[in-house]
Amino acid sequence: MSYIDVELNINGLGIQARYFREDVDGLFLPLLKTLSNMKMKKQGRLIVFLAAPPGAGKTTLSLFLAQLSETVKDVVKVQSVGMDGFHFSQAYIEKHSVIAGGQSVPMRNVKGSPETYDLQKLTDSIKRLRDNDVHVRWPVYDRKLHDVVQDAVVVDEDIVIIEGNWLLLDEPGWRELWSLCDYSIFVTAEESMLKERLIQRKIAGGLEVEQAAAFYVQSDGVNVVRAVKNRFVSDLELELGADGGYAKRKLQC
Repeated sequence: MSYIDVELNINGLGIQARYFREDVDGLFLPLLKTLSNMKMKKQGRLIVFLAAPPGAGKTTLSLFLAQLSETVKDVVKVQSVGMDGFHFSQAYIEKHSVIAGGQSVPMRNVKGSPETYDLQKLTDSIKRLRDNDVHVRWPVYDRKLHDVVQDAVVVDEDIVIIEGNWLLLDEPGWRELWSLCDYSIFVTAEESMLKERLIQRKIAGGLEVEQAAAFYVQSDGVNVVRAVKNRFVSDLELELGADGGYAKRKLQC
C-alpha cells in the first residue's frame, strides 16, 4: 500500500499528514471532479460542508482536498475554511454559562459544543458566500492563542469547503445551515478511536492524563455522540479506519 505524505498548515501549526494513494485515486479525486462538475452547472459559488465528530480529522482532510485541487488538471480550485473561527471569544466564554445536561455550567467547561459558537454570525457569513460576495473576510481559531482572530483570511475561490463539527447538526437553530450548502460530506469513526485521539490531543496540549480523560467525559465525548447522532444525512459519508484509510459508506449524489 503506497502513501502520499503532505505538510499542511493549520492556523499557524505545521501538520504532517498521510493518505493512502488508493483513497486519493478512488475517493478524493473523484470527489473533486464531482464538485467541479457541479460548479460548472451552477452560477455563483459552490458551498460544501465537511462535518465530522471531534477527532475525525476533518480539518486535515479539508486542507488536503484544497491542496490536491491545485495539482490536478481540469479541476476547479477549492478553498478550505473552518467554522471554529465562529467560537465566541475566550473573554466571552469565561464570563458566560450554558445549560448542559439540564444544569447551568461555565461555558469554558464545554468549549467546542454548539452553544459556544456565534451561530448567527456563522449563518450570516455563509449567506454572504452564497450571495457570491467576491471577497469575504473569515475568522480563524488560533490554536496557539486558544482564541478567535477576526478577519484572518479572505475567501475568494469558486468552491469553498467549510469544515466543522456542527454544520449538519439537526437541532433547533442549526437546521438552517443545512439548506445553505450545495454538497455535504460527513466523516465518522469508531468512538473508541476518537476517544484515544482526543485524549492524546489534550495531553499534547499540556493537560495531565487524568485531566484529559476527565475532559473527554465532560465535553469531547458528549460532542462525539451528539455530532454523530443528531445530524442530517449527507451526500457523501466516509468512515475513517484505525489505519488512517477511508471507506465510503453512502453516496446519494
